[in-house]
Amino acid sequence: MRAILCVLDSFGVGSAPDANDFDRGANTFGHIAQACAAGAADRDGLRSGPLKVPNLARLGLGLAGEEAAGYGLPVPHPDQITGRYGFAREISRGKDTPSGHWEMLGLPVEFDWGYFPLTDSFPPALTQALIARAGLPGLLGNKHASGTTVLDELGEESIRTGKPILYTSGDSVLQIAAHEGHFGLERLYEVCAIARELADPYTVGRIIARPFVGEHAGGFKRTGNRRDLPIPPHGPTLLDQVEATGGETWAIGKVSDIFGHRGVTKTLKAGDNEAVLGQFKRSLDEAAEGSLIVTNFNDFDSVFGHRRDVAGYAAALETFDGWLPDMQARLRPGDLMVISADHGCDPTWGGTDHTREFTPVLAFGPGVTPGNVGRRETFADIGQTLAQHLGLTPLANGVSFL
Repeated sequence: MRAILCVLDSFGVGSAPDANDFDRGANTFGHIAQACAAGAADRDGLRSGPLKVPNLARLGLGLAGEEAAGYGLPVPHPDQITGRYGFAREISRGKDTPSGHWEMLGLPVEFDWGYFPLTDSFPPALTQALIARAGLPGLLGNKHASGTTVLDELGEESIRTGKPILYTSGDSVLQIAAHEGHFGLERLYEVCAIARELADPYTVGRIIARPFVGEHAGGFKRTGNRRDLPIPPHGPTLLDQVEATGGETWAIGKVSDIFGHRGVTKTLKAGDNEAVLGQFKRSLDEAAEGSLIVTNFNDFDSVFGHRRDVAGYAAALETFDGWLPDMQARLRPGDLMVISADHGCDPTWGGTDHTREFTPVLAFGPGVTPGNVGRRETFADIGQTLAQHLGLTPLANGVSFL
């Protein structure tokens, strides 16, 4: 008996009732499906036609999308549904990665993160202290920016001057980009560790190291050596509870970073979705009974959502759908696996920020009875369900849907 949470980073299924004016009407899943149906997500050599995710549909994705926002997919006959399906709203105040993941594992974030303005984003006291303590010749950026656009704009200058690039977004985040070779990867990590300490009084959710390679604008590429430094969770999560009872907790992709490495007994770092898949399959093959496995497939968000790449997002969903049968074949009797998301990032929407959306809840495994679990009033219902499945003491938040 094991509990498995698979996070499709940013895969929302419809605008949340408390979405603000920017987010209201966003629907990552629905709008991708509509674009595919209209031929607007066709790309030579990548994909074409309607969105093809038959395995997710059999788990109940189309029905969850229909119930959440009035748009799903042509669904199989009810007798062919193999999962327990529904959708969840977030009660945490943000629409960011830590808030979503922490809440899914039983710890909503009911305080306000610190955010930064569009230009001259970071307080001078913070930037001056960072320059002094890290021994930097200066800083570039200091604004809201797309992570790929800012490299084309400032990457060459960063290499030439030795100044790292600081930027932020609509999330509570301070991102630092520097060249892996010219600046140095370990040096970048050291700078980010100093920034983490300096940013704590501002309640900044994450400091993110964004190493890149390449020599000229248009040829820069971010590498898989990203590192997230979050504020540590403000209370215990399901990871802590499983660890305290002697169980294994497997954190795959960027999950360990998201939780500040708390409650994690095994970390399997990975970059793109395919690398995450390899580590995820390893965990399914090796994890002991009683284990909790948490996996984040980040490309949906960082490569396609933020870059507003509808065709790329659709193709990534279709690829993931093709991986599902192999994942299911690796489940053991008694295993429970849940597929969900931490927020939305509608690639058809304006701007490049996350969108505040409902997220899908698809639960399945050998012995799991299919059915509709309806609208869940907090992501923490997922953690509570996994805790019950593992026979643990109930968490402080959430209601199980088993």
